[in-house]
Amino acid sequence: MDLLLEKFKEVFKSVLPISILVIVLNFTLVPIETDMLIRFIIGSVLVVIGLGIFLFGADIGIASIGNLMGEEVAKTNKVYLVALLGFILGFFITVAEPDLQILANEVSGASGGAVPAPLILVVVSIGVGVMVAMGLLRIIYEKPLNKFLTLIYFIIFILGLWVSEEFLAISVDASGATTGAMTTPFILALGLGVSQLKGGKTSEEDSFGLVGIASTGPILAVMILNIIAGADKIVGEAEVFQAHSGILGPYLEEFAVMIKEAALPLIPLIILFVAFDVFKFKIHRSRKNRILKGLVYTYVGLVLFLAGVNAGFMEVGRVMGYGIAMLPYKWIVPFIGFLLGMMVVLAEPAVHVLTKQVEDVTSGHIPRKIILFTLSAGIAFAVSMSLLRIMIPGLKLWHFLLPGFGLAAFLSHKVPPIFVGIAYDAGGVASGPMTATFVLAFAQGAASAIPTANVLVDGFGVIAMVAMMPLVALQLLGLIFKIKAKREGINVHDSGK
Repeated sequence: MDLLLEKFKEVFKSVLPISILVIVLNFTLVPIETDMLIRFIIGSVLVVIGLGIFLFGADIGIASIGNLMGEEVAKTNKVYLVALLGFILGFFITVAEPDLQILANEVSGASGGAVPAPLILVVVSIGVGVMVAMGLLRIIYEKPLNKFLTLIYFIIFILGLWVSEEFLAISVDASGATTGAMTTPFILALGLGVSQLKGGKTSEEDSFGLVGIASTGPILAVMILNIIAGADKIVGEAEVFQAHSGILGPYLEEFAVMIKEAALPLIPLIILFVAFDVFKFKIHRSRKNRILKGLVYTYVGLVLFLAGVNAGFMEVGRVMGYGIAMLPYKWIVPFIGFLLGMMVVLAEPAVHVLTKQVEDVTSGHIPRKIILFTLSAGIAFAVSMSLLRIMIPGLKLWHFLLPGFGLAAFLSHKVPPIFVGIAYDAGGVASGPMTATFVLAFAQGAASAIPTANVLVDGFGVIAMVAMMPLVALQLLGLIFKIKAKREGINVHDSGK
């Protein structure tokens, strides 16, 4: 119970700033309907309660399963079994991810059905499965993460030369959509379980990076799909937003949908856990019950969280983005985007899971508050620059992504290895359901008010920017750690301690 109360307190501090900002904007710059404001306040309460319960359940459920499966994979001596298990786990935990399903439907609608949603789901899930398998093999064989990621992103750069502008944004957004509230805790725990059982001097660094590697799978898969299928020049707009009326009605509708959708990512996880327990784990009944109880908490928390976000946050974000972009002083748009980016990322479920694991694995040498602050600043710049890109027609997405990922690859050879893994993991977790809904809604609202903007391309690009910026920000933090240690004459292992 103490742990649950601690989670509620932690989440409340994260959600409160954005709630206050929206209320202040309502009474100053962009007045919104009373019903919508009340829905937003109710949504804020549901986000706090849901996220608190979710994080509590993830601690005792998802993390435990991931650790157990990671240890089991590490015990396997045969390379093909490690790769096969990694692919199966990566594929099934991704194919039912709610964020990915939303993105797949948007792409299908925007392309007029030329790119079916099931095709996106399967292709992206295969990409994640392949890269999870490769990531596990990297840990087993102790290959340097920076060199591994540099090679992958070099391949991505080469493929990017043949990919259309629309699919460039979609591929990076698919990367963010796969690292949702369910997949991230599991993949983090999977990597931790493998690295801890493997042991060795690099086990601490190898605890991170698997999410970052998995996040490259969707980029590669969607790019290859575009090159092979040749589907480009997408026309139309994604049907992201739905107008709501009343106060409780939208929540009842969202609960009806989320009760089903939140269960989808849990079903394959439960099946895998039960199968592994019968044939491999054979854990004590009390521990098994605790894990299953954790999954129930996770499910309840996810339903509450997603209902609060979808019914209370998205429409407010769109209306405020549109309203602020219609003001005579346009310069305020990227400024408000900066504030929103700084605050919204703190309410991401997976961000809290990652920062807690960082603090635990490093025994507090890398405090979670520093990681949260750096992430918050990085995402703030990402959202601000994304909105600036919407306002200036000449600016393209690749103008930001190419130098950003290039700088990230360069820094990966200059900072302590553990920061490389943390940074690339953070790139995936930052673009979760909270950021991808409220920030996406705000950006598309602003884009719809600017005649020169392409709502579909610019909206997708926001998530791409949010996924890229943590790679640079957290590795710069690692560089500061390294310089500080050198100045103080501390002989440290390159783990960030």
